[in-house]
Amino acid sequence: MYQQLPADLKEAECAYTLFVVATFWLTEALPLSVTALLPSLMLPMFGIMPSKKVASAYFKDFHLLLIGVICLATSIEKWNLHKRIALKMVMMVGVNPAWLTLGFMSSTAFLSMWLSNTSTAAMVMPIAEAVAQQIINAEAEVEATQMTYFNGSTNHGLEIDESVNGHEINERKEKTKPVPGYNNDTGKISSKVELEKTSGMGTKYRTKKGHMTCKLMCLCIAYSSTIGGLTTITGTSTNLIFAEYFNTRYPDCRCLNFGSWFTFSFPAALIILLLSWIWLQWFFLGFNFKETFKCGKTKIVQQKACAEVIKQEYQKLGPIRYQEIVTLVLFIIMALLWFSRDPGFVPGWSALFSEYPGFATDSTVALLIGLLFFLIPAKRLTETTPTGEIVAFDYSPLITWKEFQSFMPWDIAILVGGGFALADGCEESGLSKWIGNKLSPLGSLPIWLIILISSLMVTSLTEVASNPATITVVLPILSPLAEAIHVNPLYILIPSTLCTSFAFLLPVANPPNAIVFSYGHLKVIDMVKAGLGVNIVGVAVVMLGICTWIVPMFDLYTYPSWAPAMSNETMP
Repeated sequence: MYQQLPADLKEAECAYTLFVVATFWLTEALPLSVTALLPSLMLPMFGIMPSKKVASAYFKDFHLLLIGVICLATSIEKWNLHKRIALKMVMMVGVNPAWLTLGFMSSTAFLSMWLSNTSTAAMVMPIAEAVAQQIINAEAEVEATQMTYFNGSTNHGLEIDESVNGHEINERKEKTKPVPGYNNDTGKISSKVELEKTSGMGTKYRTKKGHMTCKLMCLCIAYSSTIGGLTTITGTSTNLIFAEYFNTRYPDCRCLNFGSWFTFSFPAALIILLLSWIWLQWFFLGFNFKETFKCGKTKIVQQKACAEVIKQEYQKLGPIRYQEIVTLVLFIIMALLWFSRDPGFVPGWSALFSEYPGFATDSTVALLIGLLFFLIPAKRLTETTPTGEIVAFDYSPLITWKEFQSFMPWDIAILVGGGFALADGCEESGLSKWIGNKLSPLGSLPIWLIILISSLMVTSLTEVASNPATITVVLPILSPLAEAIHVNPLYILIPSTLCTSFAFLLPVANPPNAIVFSYGHLKVIDMVKAGLGVNIVGVAVVMLGICTWIVPMFDLYTYPSWAPAMSNETMP
């Protein structure tokens, strides 16, 4: 039976609950989603919250948004629209090695804005691997040609054997296919996951440059799939967790939506992507500006081989189909409705429902479009009558409920619910206020230093713990800290949320890293060295953004009226 407890005892018991859950999340002694159920057991047992109130935290507006997004992702992957977009973007940038790498990074980042990081990496990596293998094969053919010429023989032409590599790529694609789901970055890849080696991994690199090219391709795919997820609220689970937590804790703010998030995060993600491209290009191959930006020169045989592989892969898709067109149209409509709901600089369509402010959210749009995927027919189902006539008796929708279920990440839904339950428990017990009071002496430090410390702390923690677990643990700590030192909570929470995704150092840091590592081109030390540079770039750009273009968007220098129990004071 729920009974009131002394305040200090409730704080201690809630702190113990938080400690137990955080320990299990960090050590993964239990599956993350199973650990997320512990608050529903411990909070009522300790008398902190009644069971009904805890249970209500496990399904919120976030889950409705997730359902709508999964409907879109299911249709995109079912009809291969994602592959068509990726190949088309790579074909547009050309076959110069540096530009080819940028093309892969751009297409991967774009897809990751709307699909899970894991699915994006698993889809693009086999294409990149095929291109890398063709570069190696082309170099071998050049050597063979030169040797034949030197020996006085005649070579009537170069023939690049693509059938064998095509078979190897298909085999590798099957072996690296992730478990269907929206975002598998709920946990770090367990050490028990076997990084399988396929026949193509035993390839002997004829030159160091060939080996470096393969490493470069792998890390470009892994890192850009993570960077792209920063751009939208739905791009990765950490963004969704933060948005739901923030809107729940500060319901009067109404300043954080799809449009506002994209406005401040897109420039940051774009800068990080470009600087990461330059860093990785220089780290593995050296960055020759004259070679990179040359125009009108004859393509070498390796570049022709790359262009041929990409062209053939695109041709295999055939002409764009009706199902792809409908999916693309619904995708564009969803994005436009998200952006135009409440853009900030002009009234959005939500103003049409001024009598019910805040009722229509991004999840409203996601559900509306998501339902259409079950209603719009994809193809007619026909049967042959006894007279031999073919008649239509039913139709198949763009996606079925069974297909949706196979993609729906129920583990993410439970994990996020557990985080919300913990946050509610911290607030109900007074633990959040207690933590804020204890951290208030940090107010004597410069605000930029507090942001830097919290960003570095989160970046380090997320290398060894799952991204959602990390953000779920730190949000109830950083929010009271911001309130205690009279700082706009967004000033600290936005950089920390973005830095939660910077898991670039280890193969087990997130699923995209593990997928590219499984191709056998990389060593752990390669990922650590290259990832450290990308981590530094990411934190530096986030710090730059939070001190420049993000400030006027949310008036970060002023303590807001929507934050609790503080007066509107301007920071010195």
